[in-house]
Amino acid sequence: MDASIFLAKFWGWYLIIFFFILSFNPTRIKQIFEDLKDQKFLIITSFVAIIVGLLTILFHNVWEPNWRFIITAIGWISLGAGLNLFVFPKGTAKFLEFINIKLVQVLYILLFLTGIFLLNAAYDLVPY
Repeated sequence: MDASIFLAKFWGWYLIIFFFILSFNPTRIKQIFEDLKDQKFLIITSFVAIIVGLLTILFHNVWEPNWRFIITAIGWISLGAGLNLFVFPKGTAKFLEFINIKLVQVLYILLFLTGIFLLNAAYDLVPY
C-alpha cells in the first residue's frame, strides 16, 4: 500500500473520530485544556505530537499541490505544536485555548471536512 493512501486513511479516520468525540462530548475538550496545566500531561502530549508529526514527515514529505500536501501539512503542524508545547508550554497552551474558544465551531467543521476529503482521496469514493 502506498504511504500516501495509508496516511490518508489514518488521518481521515482519526479526524472524523476526533470530530465525533468532541461533538458528542464537549466537556472532553475542557478536560484536555485543564490537563495541559499539569506538566506531566504536557510533556507526554508534546512527545506524542512530536513523534506522530516526525513519523508523518519522514514517511510522507510530499509538497505537491494536491491532497497529498494535506497529509504533509498535518505532520508539520503536529511537529510544530509538539515542539512549541515542549519549549514554550504555558504560552502554547494559552494560545491553543484561545484558538479553541474563539474558533471552536470552525475547527470542528474543518476537522470533519478534512477527514472526509482524505477518506475520499484514499478510497476514491467520489471522483474529482
